[in-house]
Amino acid sequence: MPRMTRVTELYFDFLCPYAWRGVELAAVLKDEGEAFTLRHYSLVEGNHEGNAKELTWRVTEQPLNEGSAYQQGSLRAFLASHAAARQGEAAHWEFTLALFRAHHERKEPLTDGTIHAAAQEAGLNLDAFAQALADEATRRADLRADLDAAREVGVFGTPTFVLPTGEAAYYRFETLTREPAQAREWWTLYRTVLTSEAGIGTIKRAKNRPPHRA
Repeated sequence: MPRMTRVTELYFDFLCPYAWRGVELAAVLKDEGEAFTLRHYSLVEGNHEGNAKELTWRVTEQPLNEGSAYQQGSLRAFLASHAAARQGEAAHWEFTLALFRAHHERKEPLTDGTIHAAAQEAGLNLDAFAQALADEATRRADLRADLDAAREVGVFGTPTFVLPTGEAAYYRFETLTREPAQAREWWTLYRTVLTSEAGIGTIKRAKNRPPHRA
């Protein structure tokens, strides 16, 4: 039986541009009174060849300075996200948006410097942020709990939205919006498709038919 919540859970990975657009959409709707909460899903762990048959490789067990820059950046960003969350939900959202924008708008790598700058841009208490980050074992445990919850849901890509009524789906957002009316229109459409009795499982545009632009 699906786990019920009072808010829509949004699973994301800082590596993913589609997740960035999904978080931006949710942030606009949140400002308009919609209830969302941020959760983490690791594309590195989900796509790791060692997990093809069963879960044997965990990103939370990897050293910060080993593996590819892609892997290192993902883990650092996740741990920093949980450190930011220690300062409250609003701070977590501000940090998440700041780091997403740094990485996907300004094309900055997910390094310690970029993460620190995002924390500063988000208005975090930098001493408290550094202290939370230094408690690395606890931040890894926080992350592992999120990844375990994602596996329970069946998350395989980001962003994945889990509605309060239990329905869940991954959306490949190709277009960014920060405009409230447009965000509301799009979210109503996405949610309608997800909850429809039609049971639409996949919508994928034909490669020679781009989306209509007015």
